[in-house]
Amino acid sequence: MRESSAPDGPTAMDESAWEAFVLEDDGMLLLNENWQITDFNSRALALLHCTSPVATGRAFWDLVPDEIADVHQSVVMELLAVSDHHSFTANQKFEDSWTSYSFRRLATGYVVSLRDVASTQKLQHMLEDSERFNHFIFEANPNAMWLFDTTSLLILAVNQAAVEFYIIERQRFVQLKMGVLFPDGEGASLLSELKRGQGAMATSFAPLICKQKKMDGQLVLVELACNRIAWNGHQAVLVSIADVSDRHLVDRALRRENMEMELELARLQVELASANRDLAAFTYALAHDLQSPLHVVNGFATLLMNDYSNVLDKPGRHYVQRIQASSWQLAKLVDDLKTLVQLPALGSDLQEIDLFAVCSSLMDDFRKGDPLRVVTVELPAGHSVVADRKLLTAALACLLANAWKFTSRRADGWIGVALLPGQSALEVVLRISDNGPGFDAAYSARLFTAFQRLHSSVDFPGNGLGLAIVKRVAERHGGQVWAETSTTGASFFMSLPDRSASPRN
Repeated sequence: MRESSAPDGPTAMDESAWEAFVLEDDGMLLLNENWQITDFNSRALALLHCTSPVATGRAFWDLVPDEIADVHQSVVMELLAVSDHHSFTANQKFEDSWTSYSFRRLATGYVVSLRDVASTQKLQHMLEDSERFNHFIFEANPNAMWLFDTTSLLILAVNQAAVEFYIIERQRFVQLKMGVLFPDGEGASLLSELKRGQGAMATSFAPLICKQKKMDGQLVLVELACNRIAWNGHQAVLVSIADVSDRHLVDRALRRENMEMELELARLQVELASANRDLAAFTYALAHDLQSPLHVVNGFATLLMNDYSNVLDKPGRHYVQRIQASSWQLAKLVDDLKTLVQLPALGSDLQEIDLFAVCSSLMDDFRKGDPLRVVTVELPAGHSVVADRKLLTAALACLLANAWKFTSRRADGWIGVALLPGQSALEVVLRISDNGPGFDAAYSARLFTAFQRLHSSVDFPGNGLGLAIVKRVAERHGGQVWAETSTTGASFFMSLPDRSASPRN
């Protein structure tokens, strides 16, 4: 049958209406009163999966898949007997297709519109799946969650965790207004935020710390996280509850511990100030009260030896010499103790220091004390370091004095001073070496501890403070100390920051 022919009779269409019918994107069919097809367009044939010869004059329901006709035929015919139109959507499982059928009753028959709605159905199913998934996540969330309508403030939904948290039956829960959960009007701040952001969708509120009231009257400190969402046609707020009671208790305990620590720190600071005053008094005693009697003892022993040596016998002169040696040794101990105690209080006046000049001056002093000693000394010419002059001189004096002392029994004594590159470009290493007897490497960790000695004071006199002073000086400059020994002698190292190589702006 030609698609452009116009039907005869009282329901005949004019030519423009018929052209629209034929060209309609939807499948269109005309049926007579007996539900036989009298005309159609090509889209209808495609949706019914038939050809023009097959469709012409056939009963409409014969061309509809049986699974759809069995369900809808009698219903449609009954409804159109009392109504002008009816429609339904059906799925053909074999092809997994979805078709919308719309019927309109005319004076001498019916017009049927067919439309492929598979894409629409898929989107609908995806939407339904998404909603089911969201509901599942909401219900299964371990945090207590509930929603309330932004207009009526009625609670719209709660999850199982909220039912258990508030100890309220679900059926009763969804009949409450949100304010019931907030004791003493603590929900006012949330409502204020809600009014302030009126009209803004999918926006979150700042976390709110407040109390929540359970069914048994218990008040719990919680943190509320709130977000605006659309929920089943309602403008709603999703509320997530986190119980922070334990965290609050921990915070309170931490604050109490911090307060106790501050009090303890204040007490220790008082004790430290008192200890510093005692240390200052001890330092003063070392500098004045103790040194003065030592000078007196040594002075009178010297006079006794100079003026009365001819009167004293040999044992007497030996006793006087022992007094002089002991007073000198005690005076040296006092000087070293004073230096060690005063080091932390000394400021750092950094300047460029010529190593050759400092070391030469110190070695001249040692030679004046023992002019007959022959020692080869190698000093670094043209090398300088940036350090505090007083501190570095004290450290070098201790290191060179050690080397001078431990080479005293060698006819070919040798002392070497060198400035080496450090492990990084911002570090230099000062090395003092000698060809003395060295030390036992097993005890090297004890070398820089105060009053530690690895040799007998009979063989090599000393008080064990020199290397402790060297360590303190290195630490004041941000460096460190270490030592190495071998069969040919010992070497002592002190690292210092190479401030001359520091990056400059």
